[in-house]
Amino acid sequence: MRMIRLCLVSACLLVASQAQEFFSVPKADAPQLAAWGTYSVGVRTLDLVHAGQIDILKFDQQTGKAPLYDRPLKVEVWYPASLAAGQEERVAYPSPMPGVAPRTTGPKGFEVIGKAARDAAPVKGQNFPLVIVSHGYPGSRFFLSYLTENLASKGYVVAAIDHTDSVFGEVRPFTSTLLNRSNDQMFVLRSIEKLAKTKDSFLFGLVQEKNAAIVGYSMGGYGSLISAGAGISDKSALNQFVPGGYLNDWKRDSEKYQAIIREGLKAIVAIAPWGKQPPFSAWDSESLAGIKIPSLFIVGDHDDVAGYEAGPKRAMELAVNSDRCLLVYENARHNTGGNPPPPNMALDYKAIQSFDEPVWRKDRIAAINQHFITAFLDLNLKGDQAKRAFLHVPLTHSNDGKWAAAPNTTDEGVFSKGDDFWPGFQRRWALGLEMSCSAK
Repeated sequence: MRMIRLCLVSACLLVASQAQEFFSVPKADAPQLAAWGTYSVGVRTLDLVHAGQIDILKFDQQTGKAPLYDRPLKVEVWYPASLAAGQEERVAYPSPMPGVAPRTTGPKGFEVIGKAARDAAPVKGQNFPLVIVSHGYPGSRFFLSYLTENLASKGYVVAAIDHTDSVFGEVRPFTSTLLNRSNDQMFVLRSIEKLAKTKDSFLFGLVQEKNAAIVGYSMGGYGSLISAGAGISDKSALNQFVPGGYLNDWKRDSEKYQAIIREGLKAIVAIAPWGKQPPFSAWDSESLAGIKIPSLFIVGDHDDVAGYEAGPKRAMELAVNSDRCLLVYENARHNTGGNPPPPNMALDYKAIQSFDEPVWRKDRIAAINQHFITAFLDLNLKGDQAKRAFLHVPLTHSNDGKWAAAPNTTDEGVFSKGDDFWPGFQRRWALGLEMSCSAK
């Protein structure tokens, strides 16, 4: 009996040792393009300051004006790296618990263990496309680390923003997020490109000029659509939420807006983008027609925050001048963008609602996102035309796929090449998904 117990303990330890250690390194059931790339990954923190910005939270009702301030933005940058002897790709990312207000009971924070080497030397003699990652309200620069590290391993410089007033544990009124989200994204994009030309910066020579994408989740998706050319509609209810008419700078006909958008921006990924759904209706058909760069929308068809039919799906349909695709998780709600729940932590209901999905495994969503976002960025930032087939799948509904091999054929680990099954997926694993793309 004692021997049996020891064997059971050993088996449990073996299973634990085989568990997923890093969110950015997918499990064996992941689709083909989710796999970790060929580069080692370094990570560094930047403290940027956007001078002379509108401090909307100090708006004066009597004067009808808001003062200016220097807006701080903390940014985490992941990049292809050359590791020193003995240097390990392992780092801890700290975060307060999710929620608008700081926790008074239970754990007040957690750590995500990442696959990156802090302050590692960048690779020499190569430069890479830039990806800006923008979290929701609230969130953090580490909330999509499963994606940021994964993309860096594939030859991208990835900069994730802590959006001031919208970070876990430091959340302030929503007005700031409405006004600043796109402005933050484009400022960080321009700042990284400037640092890539600055000799004493670790980014010197590492970033390709004017070859960037934005990946935005929830309010990050809202910002990405504005950054891509969808200026706020005159009739949007959002105009009532920002006092003093300051949102006018982000309307489609604003000279300031037209001067800022799209410079260097080649593509966007909008995950569960907030804003199109009634009653807010941030954009009308003319606004969304202003998006003239490729776009990938990712959403759950039961999204109860950003909506679905009248929200992201309608936004995608109206972006008629964009080479665009819509990936749908059937029976998923809003949490299709962030990391899986932190391991080894008992989460209460409030915390679970910020991380998890009621139907889908979050590590599965992460792997599928890694797969499709890699295909989309490789196509549009690296010009890899072979990746188009992974987006323009042969069947709209993955459930309709038919595997070519006979039922009892051994095919473990084989990825579909297309035909009547979604390319890059393993047998039995293309399930519960929809994909539709424009004909461009």
